[in-house]
Amino acid sequence: MTPEHGIRTVSPAAADAVHARATLGKAAAENFPVAPSFLPRAWREGLMAVYGYARLVDDIGDGDLAPGGRDAVLLGLDPAAVDDRLAMLDAFEADLLRVFGGTDGPPRHPLLLALQPVVRTHGLTPEPFLGLIEANRQDQRVTRYETYGDLLGYCELSANPVGRLVLSLTGASSPERIRRSDAVCTALQIAEHLQDVAEDLGRDRIYLPAQDMRRFHVTEADLEAPTAGASVRALIAFETERARDLLNEGTPLVGSVHGRLRLLLAGFVGGGRAALRAVTAAGFDVLPGPPKPTKSGLLREVAAVLRTAPRKG
Repeated sequence: MTPEHGIRTVSPAAADAVHARATLGKAAAENFPVAPSFLPRAWREGLMAVYGYARLVDDIGDGDLAPGGRDAVLLGLDPAAVDDRLAMLDAFEADLLRVFGGTDGPPRHPLLLALQPVVRTHGLTPEPFLGLIEANRQDQRVTRYETYGDLLGYCELSANPVGRLVLSLTGASSPERIRRSDAVCTALQIAEHLQDVAEDLGRDRIYLPAQDMRRFHVTEADLEAPTAGASVRALIAFETERARDLLNEGTPLVGSVHGRLRLLLAGFVGGGRAALRAVTAAGFDVLPGPPKPTKSGLLREVAAVLRTAPRKG
């Protein structure tokens, strides 16, 4: 049928824009505010562009892309390639290089096309973006971590680049702030792993260090139970305390900046604290499903961070 018969046609560009907005819409489900309205517009746009990139690369690595293979087509692949995660990550990396001035034209995916002006305006470098891709490649090869140090190495790729990008976008990078940011981002990643133990196990991934599992006499079969026994709860409590220590190590980052950036970073730290408090409130039983903080709980934690973060400068 034609438009004359009352059927509205949608251009491919408009359809792709809707497709991209669906990915950006996942920001509402995060433990922390991604780009709150109190920030300057330029910051919000930059943060959402970076979030769109990070969310899409994680969706590729987790096999969570929208059905139909549109993301594969946008990256220059056959729709069936959407199920080949390593091929998708390779194509995604090739499109990222177009963001940074590749010789074969502009980026093809709308989320990467939106990232290009942000990269140019803020002088961002490829390294943190490449780290996120490599973390998702690692997820295809590594499904268990022997030691806590091994897990921290994974977080260096999967989480810490995001905080470094936030500092770059807001013009606040310094060696000390990067160190504090890395602690916060690693803590946020571990908190998410603790919330998602059951979901990750469904993907045949365990982010609880095997060394710690042996220490607390926890087996993989214990993680498959509908509810956690005493040993699993003790293990989760131990890892929760580790994540809390990392958040405390990173909290002075909030006090090192001023104004709206201080509020944003307090949101990140407070979001991590609220997530860990939710795990604690569940009695460290994360197996029935991810314990989630309430909005009021998040606001209380953010307020506490703002009250207690030591000010510098």
